[in-house]
Amino acid sequence: MSRQRAMEKIMVSEYVSIGELVRITGCRYSTLKFYTEEGLLSFEQEEENLTRKFPREKTMQRITEIKELREKGSSIPHIKQMLEANR
Repeated sequence: MSRQRAMEKIMVSEYVSIGELVRITGCRYSTLKFYTEEGLLSFEQEEENLTRKFPREKTMQRITEIKELREKGSSIPHIKQMLEANR
């Protein structure tokens, strides 16, 4: 039995895992992990199991923004500056 949640469940849940973000955004796991480590994606962490939970809508929006900026040739440090300025 698969432990993955059905896509319908993922698309209505408030929080998603990084693995689920990979499925719904088409981004690679390593890319999302890098964005998280760079502080571009915010998450909540449960202490017991250290699972990072990402607010689905806000994170999907942020990933779209980052993708668009990357396509325009922006560097990660530049994107970071722009996103922090827009908070």
